[in-house]
Amino acid sequence: MTLISPATYIRTFDDLRRLTDTLAREPVIAIDTESNSLYAYRERVCLIQISTRDADYIVDPLIIADVSPLAPLLENPALEKIFHAAEYDLICLKRDYGFTVVNLFDTMIAARICGHKQIGLSSLLSEYEGVEQDKKHQRDDWGQRPLPPDSLLYAQMDTHFLPSLRDKLAEKLTELGRWHEAREAFEEATNVVMPDTAFNPDGYWRLGLPNQLTRRQMAILRELYLLRDEIAARRDQPPFKIFMDRTLVQLSQIAPQTLTDLYGIAGMSPAQIRRYGDQLLRAVAKGDRAKLPPPPERQPPADPLVVDCYTTLREWRRNRAQERGVESDVILSRETLWALAERIPTTLEAMRDIPGLGPWKLDAYGNELLDVIKRCKQRTTTQL
Repeated sequence: MTLISPATYIRTFDDLRRLTDTLAREPVIAIDTESNSLYAYRERVCLIQISTRDADYIVDPLIIADVSPLAPLLENPALEKIFHAAEYDLICLKRDYGFTVVNLFDTMIAARICGHKQIGLSSLLSEYEGVEQDKKHQRDDWGQRPLPPDSLLYAQMDTHFLPSLRDKLAEKLTELGRWHEAREAFEEATNVVMPDTAFNPDGYWRLGLPNQLTRRQMAILRELYLLRDEIAARRDQPPFKIFMDRTLVQLSQIAPQTLTDLYGIAGMSPAQIRRYGDQLLRAVAKGDRAKLPPPPERQPPADPLVVDCYTTLREWRRNRAQERGVESDVILSRETLWALAERIPTTLEAMRDIPGLGPWKLDAYGNELLDVIKRCKQRTTTQL
């Protein structure tokens, strides 16, 4: 790993206030976060890394109870915020603190628009900065304190080179005539949709149906699925750290009746059997006696016109992407294609409020899209 000076570690509210005053005078800052999703039932942001062109900082939100001074900084439209693959970080910052980011530059999005196939940060740093990232700390427990120096250095490296990488990608975007396209994509990226992370008690269907479990086995799976979440919440661990999905499925298929029956089941260690064996057997017995709720209703079949239009739009998108040398969803997202297929717009005006079709894309692709949709509609009408 490249030798760089250690980041300034921000661990008090007063230090954070002073830092935000300093950062407010910068033209750009780079930001990244580290969360503990691999080690907690409900993940949270554990570190916020920030870099300018000259200095690196690590803010510790587990020690600083109030990180609200960062809010006006992130919302300031005059200050550009550089992220790499921003979506997850933006979701975490909004979920934990209600933060909104304005004026984003996403180096991953920029690289994709430039036609890069290898868009991971380590690949881009190697190509543009001649830096090789040490990946061995990717699975560190960022919620532990104190963090070892090597972990802090790894976290620092995620933002240290972003301002320089941003400049080089911005230059390439300008050379390719893709700067306005990128700015539109960056703005769209700030409109994150918060995922529903609440526990779904009916989630066992997604495990049982693909494995063709019988109704009796599904009833057992339901009890095991609920038990796993209960244990995970109590121990503050991710559910997969308690039992893997395949373990729940195999337990449902075998329906063990004794502790001895648990040995040999995939993912069941002797320690797990000692700790959870009796609870598992009770859950299996309860499921064996239980009445299974009806399965979730299936979605009605899609309109043939919509399906045909989506398929044709996807073909157009693939051809367009090949012409440009980019991945297909750089042209338009899958969600945008479905929205177009369902709405069947006949004018540019009717397309202006479709998510993912900003002014640049509408100007670049709008008339082509209308032609594709018109042909689909005519073909379907003729067939009917």
